[in-house]
Amino acid sequence: MPTTTLRTLNGLDDKPAVLGAATLVLVDYQNTYTRGVMELTGWREALDAAAALLARARSAGATVIHVINDGGPGTPYDVRAEIGQIHPDVAPAEGERVVVKQAPDAFVGTDLGALVDAAGHQDVVIAGFMTHMCVAFTTAGAFLRGNRPTVVADACATRPLRSGAAELTAAQIHRGALATVGDLYGVVVESAADLG
Repeated sequence: MPTTTLRTLNGLDDKPAVLGAATLVLVDYQNTYTRGVMELTGWREALDAAAALLARARSAGATVIHVINDGGPGTPYDVRAEIGQIHPDVAPAEGERVVVKQAPDAFVGTDLGALVDAAGHQDVVIAGFMTHMCVAFTTAGAFLRGNRPTVVADACATRPLRSGAAELTAAQIHRGALATVGDLYGVVVESAADLG
């Protein structure tokens, strides 16, 4: 049986963001995660959900910010090469900013905070790759700087990993990361349809 969340204990609400009154932050939807050594479980379904979320955000007039990770030349995260570029299904439209990061928390060492502040919304909607890494850390970063994050679960994906002697499935890691977010750092919704 679930226990009381830290959000509840701290008097934080569980009301999801309203897309038209929020900033959408799309994290690391790079080709990196669609093939090869970093291919994620369920990336296609998550990318389809992200494309639908992006279309809704654009229709609602939301500010959209794309984030990509640059691991440097020759890496799977080389933003100068096709492998490190944003997947065409969620490619930035004219006027949508792209933030290049080098840490799991996209607010660290970037102008993301300034862009979010300039958009004028406390609420941020976050989705991306990987759930347990850059999505979780960027959500925590948003919360710690005073934003109200909402994470869209079906637009996120991750991969199976080992934890000590245990082999964890991608679904276990995905749900564990979302539970961490939902315990304190933000509201978790299953899909864009659940946004206010």
